[in-house]
Amino acid sequence: MTATLLLVHGAWHNSWVWQPLIDELSDVDVDVVTVDLPSSGTDPQSLGDLTADAEAIRAALAGVEGPVVLVGHSYGGIPISEAATAEAGVAHLVYVCAFQLDVGESLVGSLGGEVPPWQEVHETHVRVTTPEAVFYNGVSPELTEQAVAHLQLQSTSSVTQPLSRAAWTELPSTYVVCEQDQAIPVFAQEAMSARAGTVLRLDAGHSPFLSQPAELAAVLRKILDQAG
Repeated sequence: MTATLLLVHGAWHNSWVWQPLIDELSDVDVDVVTVDLPSSGTDPQSLGDLTADAEAIRAALAGVEGPVVLVGHSYGGIPISEAATAEAGVAHLVYVCAFQLDVGESLVGSLGGEVPPWQEVHETHVRVTTPEAVFYNGVSPELTEQAVAHLQLQSTSSVTQPLSRAAWTELPSTYVVCEQDQAIPVFAQEAMSARAGTVLRLDAGHSPFLSQPAELAAVLRKILDQAG
């Protein structure tokens, strides 16, 4: 049985960003499921925290039969670590330039308690100020414009709440280092990737699903073949 691919987006985004990658996978026998995290949205008063994100992932896993390759991008690496279990069908974790954190760590904590200058922090939410340069280097201007139009607010609680479990300590994992990333420096990715069983690399920016969907699809197909 071929594993299902469950894609979890990063902060400020929604599942729209995966569409070019899904299109690349449409010509092969791959079942793809996406989830929209409640920590990202347009109403700052109704945004969810890390716990809500993990619950959304668990609900998506419950709707899938057979093994699952669970992919987290950027912040999405945190809730997949919180939510994934073998009992829920997860066969492999993939961290795409993602935060592969340990129990007790949070996104902001992993940054030394200070957010980068391109983030504007409010009591309830965090806003991105320069997404074109930080997220979408290497992405076409047209697709960048579409992606920026889809950006949302991210809850402050989701990036400050610490992990209560780290699924990568129990499940096989792969880290995909994106070498042109302007959001998470390569040295930080490499430090986190030491926790993964396998480390792969793409010569891409922070959004390889938009800039290099074919290359990312090829990486994921290999993992799917092994996991299935």
